[in-house]
Amino acid sequence: MKILVTGATGHLGSLVVEALLQTVSAGDLAVSVRNPEKAEALRAQGVDVRHGDFDQPETLEKAFAGVDRLLLISTDGDNETRIRQHQAAVDAAKKASVGFIAYTSVVNAEKNTLSLAEVHRATEQAIRESGIPYSFLRNNWYLENEAGSVQAASQGAPWVHATNASQVGWATRSDYAHAAAAVLTGEGHENSVYELSGKLRTQAELAAIVGEVLGQDINVKNVDDAAYADIMKSAGLPDFVVSMLVDMQSAIREGALAVESDTLEKLLGRPAQPLSEGVKAILGK
Repeated sequence: MKILVTGATGHLGSLVVEALLQTVSAGDLAVSVRNPEKAEALRAQGVDVRHGDFDQPETLEKAFAGVDRLLLISTDGDNETRIRQHQAAVDAAKKASVGFIAYTSVVNAEKNTLSLAEVHRATEQAIRESGIPYSFLRNNWYLENEAGSVQAASQGAPWVHATNASQVGWATRSDYAHAAAAVLTGEGHENSVYELSGKLRTQAELAAIVGEVLGQDINVKNVDDAAYADIMKSAGLPDFVVSMLVDMQSAIREGALAVESDTLEKLLGRPAQPLSEGVKAILGK
């Protein structure tokens, strides 16, 4: 059985490959990357490194040839670009007769109010319409998304957010990667939809965990959208990033990520990694 991971040199993809290599021989694993030279370390281990560029659809069909199980990791960019790229990947998978697609989506994709959820709704629909058996890995928020706040807190800055007491199901990127690896190597996952979340917590509760790791009290500031935007601008972020972050804070405040589920731990076959360990990793401890 040949398993292929797209974006294998990225943050999530590299962790999925690492997890897969714990149970799958390198000869049964392939990766599709835009810059194969960045995957030389994988090639040296015996992994089949293939060139696949989401902006060059003709490369994807060749990259997916002979693949039984494909992990399609969502790309970066604006919504229109990502939807186009994902559609090209699904079309290529169908042409290459891929047997199964696992796709990294977002929790509650059908109704999620995050602007990025549009990408995941469109991609899930494209995969369903392809007729290829699938598993939608609807990931909640990566703990690593809060790395900027964690690093700032370590320097004594307040923990700033605009989400009130809304909850988020943070988990480490490593845990999401291991869950994906479990689906790719396991049986009975055809046409499944998995809502994957850690324990639900507020921003204040997460800040308290960070404070415990740092051994200091963290000043948590819950502000309105305008104040949040001003703070982000003062940090030097460009306007389009500030606008995106404000939209995210607003959607989270409305409960976009308050999705409770124990499916992540079921796929892992163990408890989720403590967030304190993830915080230590962010801080390099």
